[in-house]
Amino acid sequence: MFAYTGIVPNQRTCLVSFTDEHGIRHISEVTASSLFEAAALGLSSFRRSGLSPRPTASLTVTLEALVGRHELIVEKLEEWLARNGRTPKEQALKARLRRLARDCRR
Repeated sequence: MFAYTGIVPNQRTCLVSFTDEHGIRHISEVTASSLFEAAALGLSSFRRSGLSPRPTASLTVTLEALVGRHELIVEKLEEWLARNGRTPKEQALKARLRRLARDCRR
């Protein structure tokens, strides 16, 4: 199961999307091994493209190969990234995703 912090066997292609204040849906394709990684990569992709989802915007993550769709609020993603990881592996993942999100923040 593609859980919030669970690891997906191998990386999967995911579609990350959000709907802006004008009702326009924006989609980014990313390769990730967890829900939060996909959300962070999608958010980074949107920001690099000049899009800035509101902190209360809902990011939808859909697995391409499996039937699965998850929604995550941008603000919740950023709160999760701000907390320390519980294991060295999670700490390293969060550090990498924080750098990615920070580098693309507008």
